[in-house]
Amino acid sequence: MELPTSHERRTAPWIITLVSAVLAAVMLLLTAPAAFADTDDPPAEQEVTDFFFAGVIRFDDDPLPGVVVAIEGSGFEAETATDDAGRWTLYVPEKAEYTLTVDESTLPDGVIVEGDSASQDVEFGLSNRVVINLFLGEGVRETTSFLDQFVERLINGINFGLLLALAAIGVSLIFGTMNLTNFAHAEMVTFGAVMAVVFGVTLALPMWLTIPLVVVCGAIFGYLMDVGLWKPLRKRGMGIIPLMIVSIGFSFALRYVFLFFFGGGTVQLPNAGAPKITLWGPIRLSIIDIMSMSISVVVLIAVALWLLHTRTGKATRAISDNPTLAAASGINVDRVIRIVWVLAAALAALGGILWAYFRPGVRWDMGVHILLLIFAAVCLGGLGTAFGALIGAIIVGILVEVSTLWLPSDLKYVGALAILILVLLFRPQGILGRKERIG
Repeated sequence: MELPTSHERRTAPWIITLVSAVLAAVMLLLTAPAAFADTDDPPAEQEVTDFFFAGVIRFDDDPLPGVVVAIEGSGFEAETATDDAGRWTLYVPEKAEYTLTVDESTLPDGVIVEGDSASQDVEFGLSNRVVINLFLGEGVRETTSFLDQFVERLINGINFGLLLALAAIGVSLIFGTMNLTNFAHAEMVTFGAVMAVVFGVTLALPMWLTIPLVVVCGAIFGYLMDVGLWKPLRKRGMGIIPLMIVSIGFSFALRYVFLFFFGGGTVQLPNAGAPKITLWGPIRLSIIDIMSMSISVVVLIAVALWLLHTRTGKATRAISDNPTLAAASGINVDRVIRIVWVLAAALAALGGILWAYFRPGVRWDMGVHILLLIFAAVCLGGLGTAFGALIGAIIVGILVEVSTLWLPSDLKYVGALAILILVLLFRPQGILGRKERIG
């Protein structure tokens, strides 16, 4: 097998940085919320569909312009503002249960939405449109303290970071053993979520059985990818850049295969909307959140023990450190790479299930929404180091969730990426990375 040259090793991190920047710009454009004020002629930013909620907000018979109304549910969220007549309209992609929220800070002083909350659950009936009456009254809403909000988002960030780590470790192991930046890893995450729909929704199997079946399917998927694609390319001595381009093309191919067979809608896994339970103070978690965090911790500990105390794990670390020396010492490099692909795909499939619950919802393109964050975690922790990927993922997950205290939800990735840039400016190899990885 032809080993990558030192020049190729030096250029790989810069390729990751460049492509990550491009993906960041694309994601910000794709995830920017749609909002408009005139319900008769909505701007092009909001996608007009056959399904929408609408209403008029008045107080003392006077229309209230500029009141922000948001909708969230089924993996979709958007917001708009009332026009001069107090009218608003929010389009949604499908019939499903949604949560409608009025931003009370945009109401006049001393005016709140009547009831215990400014949010309410809304759903469609027989028609494709729903007119909602929002009743306002005088009063002051008791708000959650900043500390409580911080703690709540911190716990959510740890949960998100743990599931992100499952995917990031796989990316890091693949890069360490093959020096390949695998853009198809996003579709490996989506594959796990799609298989969870097949077993958990279509076949209606219990989730305690669905999860191990999905992990096994993910492992088989990783094995087939290496046998059918990556090993033949390695045998031909293909360079790093052509391999990366192949992974990009493979990513697009898999994504549209999912779209063809799965469709463009959003499917919820069983118990995706489980209510949150107050555990202590401001800490509120659902049973699904607790199970997700527990599974992530157990699996990550198992992977760490495998890397530290098994012969194959030590061989994997040896190849990541010095593939030439590892091959000369008698390590079967191809066999280790095959195992790494199986493990990475299994972890990505498990991460896909947990990401489907965290979003919530399963979509054909859901994996690509966190691909940039996966790369950010790997770069932040250190290229080619599994433990660095774990630390980087936790940091990124916490920053993404906590940043919503100051940033709009559609810009929550900016904080994590800003920290990534700052860290790499002062420590280009990442937190646990080695200078050799960056040339």
